[in-house]
Amino acid sequence: MSKKVVIAFEGIEGSGKTFHLNFISKYLKKKKIPYIKLREPGGSKNSEKIRKLILNNKSNFKKDTDLLLYLAARSENIDLLKKSYKKKIILIDRFTDSTIAYQHYGMGVDLDILKGINDYLLKSFKVDFTFLNIVNEKNLRTRLNKRKRLNRYDKFKMNFYSKVQKGFLTIAKNKKNYNIINSNQPIEVNQKKIIRKIEKLIK
Repeated sequence: MSKKVVIAFEGIEGSGKTFHLNFISKYLKKKKIPYIKLREPGGSKNSEKIRKLILNNKSNFKKDTDLLLYLAARSENIDLLKKSYKKKIILIDRFTDSTIAYQHYGMGVDLDILKGINDYLLKSFKVDFTFLNIVNEKNLRTRLNKRKRLNRYDKFKMNFYSKVQKGFLTIAKNKKNYNIINSNQPIEVNQKKIIRKIEKLIK
């Protein structure tokens, strides 16, 4: 029997978080270990509708509106998350750390407001372990340039992404349930590192 942990994959655009989450998803499927995966914003049907609104290139929301839309998308996922909590492994592509890194460290929204609403929404639900993926500016630019379609959050200035990534690192500082993945290294190196940690987490 595997432990039913909640694992988040965090990081800025081009950091490889989604790639690694999908890799672990395939690994768990091959091992026939029950799991669900979702992305934020997105996941449930209503949350996916909100995602389209947030990331639409024609959208031009105020920072507080952006925040409330992200939290609304999370609210629509609560039932889905609680249904699988402690019953299946849950893989999440972005979660509360992204809200704090982007909306607080990147955009300057009050941290207490963020934490207050998150606590209200999530209650006892919590992430057990986080893989924080980091990337340098050169690789970030290269990876964004290779994308066929860019959404609104792919088009910020580099200094914004730098602030957000520093925010992520501040959140992760001195915390044992974080693993920093340097995505400037070869993919195979990071895959082995993540698999080793996953195997320890679910034993």
